[in-house]
Amino acid sequence: MAKKYLIETFGCQMNVHDSERMAGLLDQAGYEATTEDTDADVIVINTCSVREHAEEKLYTRLGELRVLQDETGRDPVVAVAGCVAQQEGESLLAKSNGHVIDVIMGTQRLKMLPALVEKAARSPFAEVDINPWDDVTFPLGLARRSDPVKAYVTIIEGCNDHCAFCVVPYTRGHERMRTKADILADVRDAVDSGRREIQLLGQIVNHYQAPDDPAGDFADLLAAVNDVAGVERIRFASPHPRHTGTRLIEAVRDLPKVCKHMHLPVQSGSSRILKAMRRRYTRERYLELVAQIRETIPGVTLSTDMIVGFPGESAGDFEETLSLTEAAQYHSMFSFKYSVRPNTLASRRLPDDVSEAEKTARIVALQSLQREIQTRLHERAVGTTVDVLIDSAGRRRDAEISGRTSGNTVVNCPVPGLGIRDSGFDGSGFVGSSPESRLPNPDAWIGRTIPVLIRRAGPHSVWGEAVISGVRGQQGRC
Repeated sequence: MAKKYLIETFGCQMNVHDSERMAGLLDQAGYEATTEDTDADVIVINTCSVREHAEEKLYTRLGELRVLQDETGRDPVVAVAGCVAQQEGESLLAKSNGHVIDVIMGTQRLKMLPALVEKAARSPFAEVDINPWDDVTFPLGLARRSDPVKAYVTIIEGCNDHCAFCVVPYTRGHERMRTKADILADVRDAVDSGRREIQLLGQIVNHYQAPDDPAGDFADLLAAVNDVAGVERIRFASPHPRHTGTRLIEAVRDLPKVCKHMHLPVQSGSSRILKAMRRRYTRERYLELVAQIRETIPGVTLSTDMIVGFPGESAGDFEETLSLTEAAQYHSMFSFKYSVRPNTLASRRLPDDVSEAEKTARIVALQSLQREIQTRLHERAVGTTVDVLIDSAGRRRDAEISGRTSGNTVVNCPVPGLGIRDSGFDGSGFVGSSPESRLPNPDAWIGRTIPVLIRRAGPHSVWGEAVISGVRGQQGRC
């Protein structure tokens, strides 16, 4: 009987894709996936250290696994991977408060996972490998993709910018580019496996320069992916505002498969705080960029990242964050309270001088404002018809499906019902033996793009009805 593995993922999209790669490696080594920790012979915890809370989740989980071992008598190989593993290295063994960890594997050593697991299974000592490795190649087709519609494709590993708050350069290393040929091969493989949407990943994607094509910048890569047959949508995360120029903006406008949405992390609305963060742009320049993007790309939607309570942030600085948020009119925002991260410039040079109570008050105020903005923007979409790529069954109701617009708005709608046979579809959206008894089958719609007439709006999503036949309503974008 094959041994089983469980991979648990904390953190960003890059971590999700790293877990897909590790799953593929373990599959190739003869393991089988399981969803139950009580069945697993190998448990991999892929960690994040961008925020303190994400790091704390690791220690909580290790404590749970220690209790599980005591209660069941099972002794799986426990491997800690990802950014916390890279950051802490062998010191994790002491911090985990008991012999739970068998493997500590850094962010640049993914391909070593099966070998490290096998060595740990035969040894009383933990295997630790956090050595740097500049090779960013990965065997084509090996990743075990977890999303039926979307495929993550890494284009850059690491970062060279060293923003004062950010741990990524210390956990993922310096910037390393994949070749354009490898990226396009990865895209074609994803399409061949049925994926319709490609999401290009990198800490700063618009730094991309193809090692195998001196003229190949990020806009050129977008054009090349746009030309791959079978790709329906292209997204990317994340560009840096400082490197977002006219060429990229026009590529988003002109390439039909590139979604009309840009994630543009600002981090603060205060030029003084942006300087302390080493972001290398001002509030004024950022807002000029927002205006340029909106003028160039009709109907574009924007999202962002924001930190409150950075060292030295005054009440006035925070008011500038609120006013910038109102001016930018983001469709969504990831907001965080500042927490000290090991090895960063801020941890070495700047005292964490904003109280926890004040950080909490500020993030509550920011999120309240952003919720009002999102609600207003979503309400404007009511009465319009938008194209939605369905990516899942409804999470709250059995007879609903869910997907996203080009602008990255979540749309929920009932599974299309009567009239389907008049729409040109072949009827596979239903299950049952007769027209009278056939019931909508949500899974049959996953991967299809359908027009949806928006009827209701909330702060985080909109709800509508599929327009499968008949006259469409007014076209809109959300």
